[in-house]
Amino acid sequence: MPAYVIADVEVVDSSGYEEYRQKVPATIAAYGGRYIARGGATEVLEGAWSPKRCVVLEFPSMAQVRAWWASPEYQPLRAIRERTARSNLVVTEGL
Repeated sequence: MPAYVIADVEVVDSSGYEEYRQKVPATIAAYGGRYIARGGATEVLEGAWSPKRCVVLEFPSMAQVRAWWASPEYQPLRAIRERTARSNLVVTEGL
């Protein structure tokens, strides 16, 4: 069953974030993931949520998301993201 990572990212240091933006796609692909959306235009239809940069990733399974999240390839990039952006992330199983 596929799993989706949904992220709302507010970049606070764009030059520092650039390394993350360039290197993270390879780590996602290595764990079977792919981008569904990556920072395109958003429109709030209901509620108070106002995402800054919306990213949606699809992985083959929740186990693959967890493997990517904990991977040695992603850990240094995660530290860059945490230093250069404010993020909210959730993962949900698909149908």
